[in-house]
Amino acid sequence: MDHDLESMSREQLVAEVKKLRAGIRAHRDASGHDLCWHHPELWKALPEHVEHLPKVPDWPQFMRGCIRYRQSLDAQCPQAPRIQEEFDDRPPPTPHQEGGQPDQK
Repeated sequence: MDHDLESMSREQLVAEVKKLRAGIRAHRDASGHDLCWHHPELWKALPEHVEHLPKVPDWPQFMRGCIRYRQSLDAQCPQAPRIQEEFDDRPPPTPHQEGGQPDQK
């Protein structure tokens, strides 16, 4: 699956690693309501470009999942600061807005 890496030069490999790290950092640095967004930009960092449509649970199941996710943050990140920020209707963030670096091509 990753045979393309074998034909890359050192410089190309370094550029690829930097691009992947930027995507991972953007996802890692998401905070607040941005934790809940769908991140197809991260998947675009992969060499295989497939049309992937996620299976989206119906509303009741989805909301139960949101509650479980929030509970998992309490368990896994009890030291994380809590905020009172309300969700607003802004568009979802792009990786650059989340603190990621531009693609290094």
